[in-house]
Amino acid sequence: MGSSSFPLPNSNWSEQKNKLFENALAIYDKDSPDRWRNIARFVGETTEEEVKKQYEILLDDIKRIESDQVPLPNYKNHEESIKENSIMSNEGDR
Repeated sequence: MGSSSFPLPNSNWSEQKNKLFENALAIYDKDSPDRWRNIARFVGETTEEEVKKQYEILLDDIKRIESDQVPLPNYKNHEESIKENSIMSNEGDR
């Protein structure tokens, strides 16, 4: 599972807590006994119910991304970045 390293939408979880959650999902797969309890312990300061809710939010986000309901970020191409950095560098020399 790829990491977004951002809090999930509709969630009050911090970036750090979300990263722990993602790591715990990789450790405790769907066949792990006491999966939700172990994930909650791994993440810390959360309950099994909160972990399950966070997982449902994650599944919903994945579904929306895969169905193209989430726009991709507008990344600059490499040449634009070089040109912009050159302009900023030249302005700093003045």
